[in-house]
Amino acid sequence: MLRIGFITCVQLGLSCMEAIYDVGGNLDFAMTLHDEQSKNKSGRVYIDSFCKKHGVKLYKSSHVNNSDVIKAIKSHEIDWLFIIGWSQIASKELLEAPKKGVLGMHPTLLPQGRGRAAIPWAIIKGLDRTGVTLFKLDEGVDTGDIVDQVEIKLGNEIAATELYHEVNKAHVDLMKKVIPDLIKNNIQLLKQDESLATEWPGRKPEDGELDLEGSVFEAERMVRALTHPYPGAFYYDLDGKKIIIWRSQITDSDQGHSLVFADGFLTPVEFEAVDSLV
Repeated sequence: MLRIGFITCVQLGLSCMEAIYDVGGNLDFAMTLHDEQSKNKSGRVYIDSFCKKHGVKLYKSSHVNNSDVIKAIKSHEIDWLFIIGWSQIASKELLEAPKKGVLGMHPTLLPQGRGRAAIPWAIIKGLDRTGVTLFKLDEGVDTGDIVDQVEIKLGNEIAATELYHEVNKAHVDLMKKVIPDLIKNNIQLLKQDESLATEWPGRKPEDGELDLEGSVFEAERMVRALTHPYPGAFYYDLDGKKIIIWRSQITDSDQGHSLVFADGFLTPVEFEAVDSLV
């Protein structure tokens, strides 16, 4: 019988664990961080209750690549190991610990959008679709063989808040779709087409400053891309105040507090002043 392991410490990972049981699967091993290590970790959840409910052996360690973790994976004879919502990079030794390999998810349609900040970039670039890819981890960055994908269509008004939830839902849907075939050993790994590969760099909060000399359409996309749960698109007013715009609309005329671009007006709908320009 196929033996599956899972490593996570965030809600998205726990939701994917629940999805495995929703479609008749089960877990033979789980790993998370030590409780005291991650009290202040953003988005941290505890999977103790879930593991106790389903009789899953739960292992806690400070780092995924620790020798004790690798030893535990091997001792439980894990075939496939899922790593979802985990910031530590898996070592070669960890990748080779399960019999069949390690599986992860990336919130783009690989090989497009390898790298970071997948949700903001999809909106900033004006894509008409994105998605989530389940793939076998290797030593590269999002370069492993593809197991399956779920597509998400992007409308012209979609904002990061909505897309963030759509991406999380797609993770769960993809897990439910793949687990039955994984259990039956009925999956086919597809190599990524390197000729189609693109890489998206990480983003910092300061990258959200609007280009007031640019296009109003690019600025409006930036606002949608960087709204909650991200730091927000912003500009500095004449008094040096930093104004974060959480929601905006393109208008035909100045509404009194609109930003003026060469090709239109961007009117903030939801915004706030947060600090002064130093």
